[in-house]
Amino acid sequence: MDQVLRDEREMEALGETLGAKLRPGMVLALVGGLGAGKTRLAKGVARGAGYPGEVTSPTFSLVHEYRGGRLPLFHFDLYRLKSADELLSIGWDEFFDEPGVLIVEWADLFPELLPPTTYWLRFEVLPEGGRRLSGDLLLG
Repeated sequence: MDQVLRDEREMEALGETLGAKLRPGMVLALVGGLGAGKTRLAKGVARGAGYPGEVTSPTFSLVHEYRGGRLPLFHFDLYRLKSADELLSIGWDEFFDEPGVLIVEWADLFPELLPPTTYWLRFEVLPEGGRRLSGDLLLG
């Protein structure tokens, strides 16, 4: 997949489409700089998965759990972590035992902790505005 998105509304709409296709056990790895649209996509994913509440960046709490949709979502932000041990100390491995989906912002910081079946999505801010999203998660 390689798609140019003009604004936040389009990013959330794409996330909503992806969220409707999620299955338990999936891991979405979101990679891109600050302001690239990772959290905006996560908001749409949660809505597409049926979560009715507000979705915010877990930058300072490391993880937000969203329950109440058709499956639980665990939204991580690894930006502030300095080592893989820090992530493991919060019970990272236990989230894989849940019947939900992991959405991991800044996943490229600790790729060795992600399963081989992870779907990688890369965000790029375009000089002319908008964002390019590329990765191996197909919409078909």
